[in-house]
Amino acid sequence: MSKHELSQAELFDVFSNARRRRTVQFLKRQGGTCDLTALVERVAAWENDVPPDEVTRTQRRRVYISLYQTHLPMLEDHGIVDWDPDAHTIKLLPSEDVFEPYLDRNLGSEKPWHRLYLAVSTVGVAAFAMAWLAIGQSAAAALIVALTVSVVVFAIAFVQHVSRRPDLDFPLGRTS
Repeated sequence: MSKHELSQAELFDVFSNARRRRTVQFLKRQGGTCDLTALVERVAAWENDVPPDEVTRTQRRRVYISLYQTHLPMLEDHGIVDWDPDAHTIKLLPSEDVFEPYLDRNLGSEKPWHRLYLAVSTVGVAAFAMAWLAIGQSAAAALIVALTVSVVVFAIAFVQHVSRRPDLDFPLGRTS
């Protein structure tokens, strides 16, 4: 374990791999220490987007091997963790504020987009209902404006959501 200050290039190199970022993130959530088994389970669950109890043996094994042989030794070499391969324990060293900007901040806690879409739809329906109930000659114009605004807001929300989820599969394929 080296006790030197990491350069920005070294930090980029270390945290260029998602498994190393997830390892440090998990250690932070666990108070700085954990057992290799718990780490493997959690990282495999994050990578496969399943609950930890649904991780298969193959998925666990794939993560275990790469953590054991590559990622934990690299984190230890850079002074980020103290890794004991015999006891299978990992301890996060106290330099966590240095590498905080390089970690995934929202790992495992995605925004509930369905609630945003529900709110946008509710506002659109309310605007549409108010326009429908409007009195006078401008009712038709208000109706068209309300409908147009609703469609535009929904389209913007949809495009924003799709742009942040490159892993989405479309029935007719992606046109980009």
